[in-house]
Amino acid sequence: MSHGSARLTVHGRRLIVQRHQAGWPQAHIAAAMGVSRKCVKTWIERYAAEGDAGLLTRSSRPHRMPTRTSDELEQKVLAARSEHREGPDVLGARVGVPARTVSRILRRHAVPYLRECDPITGEVIRSSKQTAVRYERERPGELVHMDVKKIGRIPDGGGWRAHGRGAGAIQRGRSTKVGYDYVHSLVDDHSRLAYSEILPDEKGVSCAAFLQRAIDYFAAHGITRIERLMTDNAWAYRYSLRAVCAEHGIAQKFIKPHCPWQNGKVERLNRTLATEWAYRQPFTTNDERAAALAPWLEHYNTERRHSALGGRPPVSRLLPT
Repeated sequence: MSHGSARLTVHGRRLIVQRHQAGWPQAHIAAAMGVSRKCVKTWIERYAAEGDAGLLTRSSRPHRMPTRTSDELEQKVLAARSEHREGPDVLGARVGVPARTVSRILRRHAVPYLRECDPITGEVIRSSKQTAVRYERERPGELVHMDVKKIGRIPDGGGWRAHGRGAGAIQRGRSTKVGYDYVHSLVDDHSRLAYSEILPDEKGVSCAAFLQRAIDYFAAHGITRIERLMTDNAWAYRYSLRAVCAEHGIAQKFIKPHCPWQNGKVERLNRTLATEWAYRQPFTTNDERAAALAPWLEHYNTERRHSALGGRPPVSRLLPT
């Protein structure tokens, strides 16, 4: 198939040949077809040498690519992706090549996107999605996003992620009520600084207490003033946070009902929490997973490369404290 800006298709090239065989001068053919004389000459000569096969569209890829990444380096990138399951920004720094080169290597070898894969096994589990247009506030604290991520608790000895769905221990424990943990999170729109806690519920009292601790955490990291707080329309957020927001002079903002993408930055943090902390490895106890949250959060804020920040961690946008 010809590209969108091509003047000629296979049928147009065949018409050039037919008119040439009918005795038309090449200059007249070029004028009638709206192409150059060189173009007409090229297709006539190609037809004379190859017949109808010479009129087919060919790849414009060069025969030689001296600067192409070596096969050895490509295999190194693919092995790093398979082992670490990280994106081009992180793999580029790890392997020592530009992130764009890593991305092209992954696409060339049809490696699925991370968002389509299971975080533990790497197997494709979902179809690809389109990203929305992003926005960003100009200064830290101008807007923060708050949400809760509900995750199943891990039974002692590990759940199905550790033993497999068909394991006998899992079958025997179906009647046991394990329950859920509620991961409350607050993230700054400008710097992406994040704070999360695991709480036993998502009631108003718990949400208000979490917000107060999150404000203190942000203040300790240089965000001494929070101007706006964006949440969904949950009852706990709409009514139970008023006192805390009034005390600190925070204006509450609510997203449109059933439009979670408007609170997208904390929703994206929820997904990162799931893939890089909660389900990154099979934990054998719930306490073990809970203990891993604080170290991972420290890594997220101080070391993890963030593509929206140009490959830098959230603390890079905050003043030293």
